Amino acid sequence: MVNFINADKTVRPYKKEIKKLFSHTCAYLGQPDYIAVTVKFVNKEEIKNINARCRNIDKITDVLSFPFLNISAGDVINKEDFPFDLDNDEIYLGDIAVCTEKAAEQAEEYGHSFKRELFYLILHGFLHLLGYDHMTEDDKKLMRLKEEEILTGMDIE
Repeated sequence: MVNFINADKTVRPYKKEIKKLFSHTCAYLGQPDYIAVTVKFVNKEEIKNINARCRNIDKITDVLSFPFLNISAGDVINKEDFPFDLDNDEIYLGDIAVCTEKAAEQAEEYGHSFKRELFYLILHGFLHLLGYDHMTEDDKKLMRLKEEEILTGMDIE
């Protein structure tokens, strides 16, 4: 399940497709459908404040992820290994903050649509919650490969 916070007019038209992005990603990676995340859409000032407060980096960024669980890339999440919400029967993975202003700027800079950039940033954040990272060159290659395959699988190129 995906919870949206501050889904403004630039994001609202994509809410159903964003939910499909999460479902598609889980299916592609062999993850269960009982995963829950929160996606918060913020402006430049908010993302800068979050980045400074949580990471001690006083600058604007495009996406931040805050994992609730400590998992590694490729780990399959199951209820036996992680705590889950008894009311909703879900495992909460964490939070993603996306700066929609930065997404719009980067879409223009990279020459593709706002939708493509928005979905890329959300997916990037989700993969971080699933244990993927880009600290080493090999990890970066794996994460980029997953991002491109997932987006291509949804006809977002």
